[in-house]
Amino acid sequence: MIKTTEQESNHKDLDKKSTLELLQGINQEDQKVALAVKKVIPEIEKLVKAIVPRMKKGGRIFYLGAGTSGRLGVVDASECPPTFGVSHDLVIGLIAGGDSAIRKAVEFAEDNSQLGITDLDQYAVNELDTVIGIAASGTTPYVIEAIKECNHRKILTACITNNEGSPLANNSNIAIEVVVGPEFVTGSTRMKSGTAQKLVLNMISTSVMIKLGRVVGNRMVDMQLSNHKLVDRGTQMVQIALNISYNEANTLLLECGSVRAAIDSRKS
Repeated sequence: MIKTTEQESNHKDLDKKSTLELLQGINQEDQKVALAVKKVIPEIEKLVKAIVPRMKKGGRIFYLGAGTSGRLGVVDASECPPTFGVSHDLVIGLIAGGDSAIRKAVEFAEDNSQLGITDLDQYAVNELDTVIGIAASGTTPYVIEAIKECNHRKILTACITNNEGSPLANNSNIAIEVVVGPEFVTGSTRMKSGTAQKLVLNMISTSVMIKLGRVVGNRMVDMQLSNHKLVDRGTQMVQIALNISYNEANTLLLECGSVRAAIDSRKS
């Protein structure tokens, strides 16, 4: 049986199409992604609800993947500290072949069935943690064998994949199977499959952080003030929350070091 992610593209003779036709075709396929994600919201909800109490007790999230899937996990993990003000060791992205594989593919790294759990053990993964395997095909040995070992150790496991009934899904406690159909370029899972994975990762990390109190109202009150744009954004948050002038809000923000601390300093 051919995997959904490997099925023939719905679009023929791509090399003969105009630029406009190519762009319209890609966009046509992309519009299917959000609808596919919508179908798996119940599974995403189940995962978020399982993660939050573990993290309140000191647990972490690990993303584990190879190639595009691994890179997407690394991206989502790396954006949590600046966005939500959490430490870099709370959400961790691991990619087959190590950090060098983020920029350049490491040949056959994803086929090493022992490397995944070896990478996790460097962080002393434990029963409070959650390990989320990411693989469009659902057949990546680096991810599957690590998930199996985590199950054996009674660590919560989940996956994000783009085929139904894959070995990865069958071995995960919570399986998020986002079936987006054939890719525009046959088998190029960096396209719709990767987009779907990115959307799901956004939903998981954002929902978890909100439930952990890292957002007030709809504001990133714990974001890092790492550039002028973010300082300006934070200043406006403080200005609105406290009904003070921009300059006063800016001074207060820089003195306190975060939006939350600035607001709390005037409310206490």
